Amino acid sequence: MKVTALGEIMLRLKSPGKERFFQSPAFEATFGGGEANVAVSLANYGMATDFVTVLPNNVIADECIRELAGFGVGTGNIMRGDGRMGIYYLETGSGPRPSKVVYDREYSSLALASVDMYDWDTIFSDTTWLHITGITPAISQKGADVALRAVTEANMRGITVSCDLNYRKNLWKYGVEAKEVMTKIASMTDVIIANEEDCQKSLGIAVDVDVTAGTIDDDKYMELTGKVMEAYPNAKIVAVTLRESISADHNGWRACINDGEEFYVSRRYDITDIVDRVGGGDAFAAGLIYGLNTYDSDEKALEFAVAASCLKHTIPGDFNRVSVSEVERLMTGDGSGRVQR
Repeated sequence: MKVTALGEIMLRLKSPGKERFFQSPAFEATFGGGEANVAVSLANYGMATDFVTVLPNNVIADECIRELAGFGVGTGNIMRGDGRMGIYYLETGSGPRPSKVVYDREYSSLALASVDMYDWDTIFSDTTWLHITGITPAISQKGADVALRAVTEANMRGITVSCDLNYRKNLWKYGVEAKEVMTKIASMTDVIIANEEDCQKSLGIAVDVDVTAGTIDDDKYMELTGKVMEAYPNAKIVAVTLRESISADHNGWRACINDGEEFYVSRRYDITDIVDRVGGGDAFAAGLIYGLNTYDSDEKALEFAVAASCLKHTIPGDFNRVSVSEVERLMTGDGSGRVQR
């Protein structure tokens, strides 16, 4: 099979270590973005992947494409267009001080690209799975048009669609509310991935959950995923991540999955000394896609996804640089961190 991911990849500029912005006159420059992060993870797992986006015609974009290709991600459907490369700035939190993200992505090449630029027959020529997120529709009306067209074209061709709702309040600024677009996309999606806020803000579906509480009520999430499946009967899987934010460095991490017949809750990981949680949700999405296409049960697919995401919290940068064997080792309980010789 082949997974195609469509979305925006950005230049990521991060302050060193856990410093505040401009505490040192330097930034660590890498690349990242929700859909690209998923493509990289899947390529690391040995799956055929392709990334579709629009980038400017400059050397920064050249290096970005080279980086993706180095992971084995297909880059033949990356187009060049007007505009600029989006940027996001990251300040890593510590203890009670949260991490901070500042977006600088207006007038990016993807945000300006017309839906007519995309050759869907070529993009989907050998694709069996399309992955998108709620970030692309949030950046501009043209981004929303492209996301809607992509899932429509995928549905016409019988391609499985997964969507990580990924609500970003700081991006929906062009006069359209998330629900106006995301409800349409969700109606054409086979695998919906979200957290509690995503379901509420993007789909208008909520249950009485206190996300600031120290504990998580599993029954509430069974109710939530059931409501999503009822509202979107096309969905075969609804997966919701369950994060307990104890501090910037310490999180509890689990997830649940509803396949219309069974409801599963994963093992809980107590993640201390977090290195970088950005991209953790993308690592989960990629792990779920891999698991659903590899294992003989949705429960095992869920456990792979949660373990993969747990490992991402230990790795700097957006990309989850782990292998299947490393994830499976953690799934089986080997989280000792002993030196492997």
